[in-house]
Amino acid sequence: MDASTGNAGSLGERLASLGQAVLAVFAAFLVAAAVVPPTSALLVDAGVFGQDSLGLNVARTVLQFVGFVVAIVGFLAITDTWHLLHTRRLTPRTVLLTAGAVVALLAAQFGAGFVLQALGVSFGENQVITQGRQNPVYFLYMIPVSLLLVGPIEELLFRGVVQGVLRRSFGVRVGIVVASGLFGLVHWVAVSGGPTEKFAYVAIAGTLGIVLGVLYERTETILAPAIAHGVYNSVLFVIQYVGATAAV
Repeated sequence: MDASTGNAGSLGERLASLGQAVLAVFAAFLVAAAVVPPTSALLVDAGVFGQDSLGLNVARTVLQFVGFVVAIVGFLAITDTWHLLHTRRLTPRTVLLTAGAVVALLAAQFGAGFVLQALGVSFGENQVITQGRQNPVYFLYMIPVSLLLVGPIEELLFRGVVQGVLRRSFGVRVGIVVASGLFGLVHWVAVSGGPTEKFAYVAIAGTLGIVLGVLYERTETILAPAIAHGVYNSVLFVIQYVGATAAV
C-alpha cells in the first residue's frame, strides 16, 4: 500500500471526503434510476423485448451499469479526481494476487454461509438469484455481464472512486473499511428477507468488499478487483445454474 496515502486528514476533510463518497454512490444509483425505466419501456414498446422477459431483465442490468458509468465519469470530471484511481498494468504478481483474492472471496462466501447456518441464521437472497432460479438460463447470461460490466463498474465505483476519495483523508485502512461498508449497505435493497436476513447479507458483502479493497491497494490497479469480482460472480452463477438445472 502507498504510504503517502496513509495519513488521516482533519475532521473537516474527513467529513468532506465521506460526503463526496456517499454523493458518488447516490449519483450512480440516481442516474441508473433515470436511465433504466424509460429505456426499458422504449425497448418493450419497440418490440425488442417482451414485458418481464429474460432479455429485458438482462437489458435492465446492462442499462443500470451504463448509468453507473455516466455518473462515475461525471463525478470524476466535476471533482477532477481522476488522479485518485490506481491504473497500473497487470503483472504476474498482480495476476497471482487476483487469483488468490477469488479463492478468498469464495472461501469467505461459503464459510460465512456455513457459520450462519450452524448458528441458525439465514441470510437474504439477491434478486438476481431469485430471477435465475425461475429461469436458470438467466445465470448463463449474467456470466458475461458480470465479467464485462458488473465486476469492473462496481469496482470502479466502490474501490476506484469511493475508496480513492476516502483514502485521502481517512488513510488506506479506514478508507477500505468505510468503502466496504457502503458497498455492503447498497445491497440492502436488492435482497429479499427480513431485517436479520438483510443485515447478514450486507455483512457478508461488506466482508467481501474488504478483500477487494485490500487487493486494490496491494496491486495498485483497478483491473485486479474488477477481474476478481467478475470471476467470483461468474463462479457463483455457474454453481447456481448447475444446482437449478439439476433440480429440474
